[in-house]
Amino acid sequence: QVQLVESGGGLVQPGGSLRLSCVASGSIFNTFAMGWYRQAPGQQRELVATIIVGGNAVYTDSVKGRFTISYDSVKNTVYLQMNALKLEDAAVYVCNGKIQSTIIPIGVDYWGQGTQVTVSS
Repeated sequence: QVQLVESGGGLVQPGGSLRLSCVASGSIFNTFAMGWYRQAPGQQRELVATIIVGGNAVYTDSVKGRFTISYDSVKNTVYLQMNALKLEDAAVYVCNGKIQSTIIPIGVDYWGQGTQVTVSS
């Protein structure tokens, strides 16, 4: 099947930066889009940013101008560069991929395990 593995989370002070990575591996036939969601305690999971492979990126309003999503098709890796981090950015960040595997002939959502981002002074 398909696996997504995130890395790059950690503890950062307000105003700091982090770069998250998510590698997709396994029986990948085609990748349509990759994205990042986040979930803070007691809150619903929300979309942070998504990028259409070969197309545009979309951001939630609260991160526009601070976060940048990018995708490396050779490495099957999506990145989220997070700058000017705020206390309210603290959450578990989860990678999502809309991927067609060699087994299932349609695009399916795959999810990583998540990586913790803590913003604290």
